[in-house]
Amino acid sequence: MNRIEGHDKVTGRATYAAEYPVEGVTYAYPVQAEIARGRITSIDMAGALAMPGVLTVLSSEDPPALAPGADPELGLFQSREVAYRGQIVAAVVADTYEDARAAARAVRVSYQEDPHDVRLRGDHPGLYRPEKVNPFYPADTEKGDVAAGLAAAAFTVDVTYTTPAMHNNPMEPHATLAVWSGDGDLTVYDATQGVSTARDMIAKLLGLPAERVRVVCRHVGGGFGSKGVIRPGTVLAVLAARAAGRPVKVALTRQQLFDVTGYRTPTIQRVRLGADADGRLTAVDHEVAEQSSTLVEFAEQTATPARTMYETPALRTAHRLVRLDVATPSWMRAPGECPGMYALESAMDELAIAAGMDPVELRVLNDPETEPAGGRPFSSRNLVACLLEGARRFGWEGRDPTPGVRRQGRWLIGTGVASSTYPAMRRPSQATATVENGGYVVRVAAVDLGTGARTALTRIAATALGVPPEQVRVELGDSDLPAAPLAGGSMGTASWGSAVVAACEEALRDGKHGAADTTDAIKAQEDLARHSFGAQFARVRVDMDTGEVRVSHLLGIFAAGRIIDEDLARSQFVGGMTMGLGMALMEATVTDDEFGGFSNHDLAQYHVPVCADVERIDAAWIEEDDRHLNPMGAKGIGEIGIVGTAAAIGNAVYHATGIRVRDLPITPARLLA
Repeated sequence: MNRIEGHDKVTGRATYAAEYPVEGVTYAYPVQAEIARGRITSIDMAGALAMPGVLTVLSSEDPPALAPGADPELGLFQSREVAYRGQIVAAVVADTYEDARAAARAVRVSYQEDPHDVRLRGDHPGLYRPEKVNPFYPADTEKGDVAAGLAAAAFTVDVTYTTPAMHNNPMEPHATLAVWSGDGDLTVYDATQGVSTARDMIAKLLGLPAERVRVVCRHVGGGFGSKGVIRPGTVLAVLAARAAGRPVKVALTRQQLFDVTGYRTPTIQRVRLGADADGRLTAVDHEVAEQSSTLVEFAEQTATPARTMYETPALRTAHRLVRLDVATPSWMRAPGECPGMYALESAMDELAIAAGMDPVELRVLNDPETEPAGGRPFSSRNLVACLLEGARRFGWEGRDPTPGVRRQGRWLIGTGVASSTYPAMRRPSQATATVENGGYVVRVAAVDLGTGARTALTRIAATALGVPPEQVRVELGDSDLPAAPLAGGSMGTASWGSAVVAACEEALRDGKHGAADTTDAIKAQEDLARHSFGAQFARVRVDMDTGEVRVSHLLGIFAAGRIIDEDLARSQFVGGMTMGLGMALMEATVTDDEFGGFSNHDLAQYHVPVCADVERIDAAWIEEDDRHLNPMGAKGIGEIGIVGTAAAIGNAVYHATGIRVRDLPITPARLLA
C-alpha cells in the first residue's frame, strides 16, 4: 500500500496545527527570561499595550487562574521565580503575528538575578538517587557481587563515556491554535503525539472536566518525543485565548523550541565490565549521572538496557540525578536506551579488544536465556540471529581487528558493530468499527506522527475484517474518538492495533458495530520480558589530515515481531539509524555556562544529518513469530533503529584510527587532539 495520506501531504492539503482556518484568529508571542535563575521584580507592559493591534499582555502581574497543584513547568505566570533562561515570563496577544512579536520586544522585565548552576558534573554535590526512572523502572538494581566478579575477571574494562544534551528538532515546529466557545468549551488544534493525553493534561491544568476539552491533530510533522505531552506553548495559547476572548495561535520559532520543548539530558556514564578467560562476563556495572530542572524531576532510564542485554552472575545498574537551573529534559527518540546502549556497546567493544575476541563472537557468547536482571523469560529474543545475519551480509568474516592499518589514499577505513534493544510495550486503548456505506469505518484517537499509522491500522483492520483495504476508512487524530495512548515508546501500533482488531472482530459478530477496550486484556497478559532486538554494522572512513569522518555504509538487522508494512518499517529503521549517525558525529546542544540556556539554538549551529551525510543505509529484519505480544504479533520499530547506531559508528572509528573517542559527538577536533 501507498501511504493513505501521502497525496494530501505532497499536494499541501494535509492540515497541520498552525494551518486550521479559524475566523477571528489572533496571535500570541512569548517573552522569555533573560536570566538563568532569580526573581522578577517588575514587568512594564505599558509600551506594549500602546502598540498597534495589541489586545492584552499576560504575565505574573495578574496570574491567570489554574487548578491547584499545576505542573510547575506548565503553570505559566503563576510565580515570579525564574528557573531557567528562556522560561516564558510574559506574552503579548495581538491581531497579527508581526504585531505580537514587535510588542513582545517592548515588554520590559526587571530581575533580581541569583547565581546559577547549569553544568552537569560527575562529582556534583547535588547528585541523588531518584525513586524511579522513566517511566516506572527502579532507579537501581543489583544482582550478585560486582566487586568480586570484577576481581575474579581475566579481562576488565573500566571506562567513562559522556553524551551531550541533544534536541529533537522535528520538521514541523510546535504550534497550537486554541478556540474557546461561548459556553466555556475548549477546542485545541495542537502539534501533539497524543490527543487523549493532551486533552487530559489541559483539562487537569484548567480544572475542567475532560469532556469540555477537545484536542485535534490530524497530521504531525515529526516529534521524536518532544510532542509526547503538552508543552508551555500549548498552555500559552489556551490561556491567551481565554484572556483575549478570541482564538489564539502560538507558533514557536526554531530558536524557541530549544528552550521550552524538552531535550535529551546529557549523561556521564561509568561502565565496568569483567570477563573470564573464555570471554564470558563475570560482572556488569553501569552507573549514570544526568540532570533535571529545579521545577520537575525527570530521570531518564539510561542504564536500564544493561538489565536486558547480557548474561552475567553479577549485575549492578544505578542512576544519579542533579537538579540544575535548566529547562526540564524530556523524551527524545529511544530516551534512555539510546545513550545507555552507546556506553554499554562501546564498552563491549573495548572488552572484546582487551580479551582478543571478535566483537560479534563476544556478544553471541554472552547472550542470555532469560532476562539477566529479573529472570523473566523472553517472549522472543533473536539478537544472535540479527548479529549473525548482519555479519554475513556485511562481509564481517575475516575482519582484521588491528586498528589503523587499512587505507584508501588519505582515508583510514574501519568497521564496527553494536547491538540494540528496545522494550516491546503496549498500553490500554479503545477503538470502534462500524459498517457504513458498504464498508467499514474504524475510529481510534491515535495520532499519525508521520510514521504511517493510518496505513498500518488500515491494513490491520482489513486483515481482521477479511476485506480489501479499500473498504476500510480509519479516523484518528481527535480526542472525541475512542481514547488511545500517545504515539511514543514504540507502542503505538501494538496498542491501537490490539483495540482495532478486537473492535473489528466484534463488528463481524454483531454485523453492524464493534467496540473494544483492551485494559483488562493487557492487565491479564503473561509477565514476560518483551523486547525488540537488532544489530547495527558500520563502515567509516576518516581523513588522516583533517579528521573528517564519513559513514560509507550502515546496515541494521532487526528482530521486531511481525512487520505490518515493509515500506513503513524500512522507513522507520532507516530514519532511526540516520538520527543515530547524527548523534555519533555532529549533534550536541552546547550549554552556556555564563548566561544559562543553550548557545547553539538553531539549525545553522545545531547540526543534523542531511542527505549528503547518508551515503548508504540498509535495513532488514529477521522473520519473527511471537505469539505473546498482541493479535498482530508486532513489536515497536520507531526507536530501535537509533539505539545501537552511534556505538557501531564509534567502534568503527576506533577500528579505523586506533583512537577511542568516549565523548560524543566524534568531531574532527576530538580525533586530531
